[in-house]
Amino acid sequence: MPMYEYGCKHCGHTFEVSQGMKEDPLRICPQCGKEIRRLISSGMGLIFKGSGFYATDNSKAKGKDAPKADPKPAESACAGCAAAESGTCAQAVNS
Repeated sequence: MPMYEYGCKHCGHTFEVSQGMKEDPLRICPQCGKEIRRLISSGMGLIFKGSGFYATDNSKAKGKDAPKADPKPAESACAGCAAAESGTCAQAVNS
């Protein structure tokens, strides 16, 4: 069951109560007997256990976002160049 925090408008007393989500909120302060209100609290902490959400479920290495290998190797910049074919290109000679 969730924990709810209450605060008294008159005496300033604050306390927590474990209540079902469908239960009506409390209305009376246990200290002074006057009107109280449910406070907005930060809630509870969340702890992931195991190998981790990102590593197992949200990794880009898995699924459609993974980089794909190029099936065809990249052609050199000199392929089809007239200077490379004649042997006068410096880049073609060095490669």
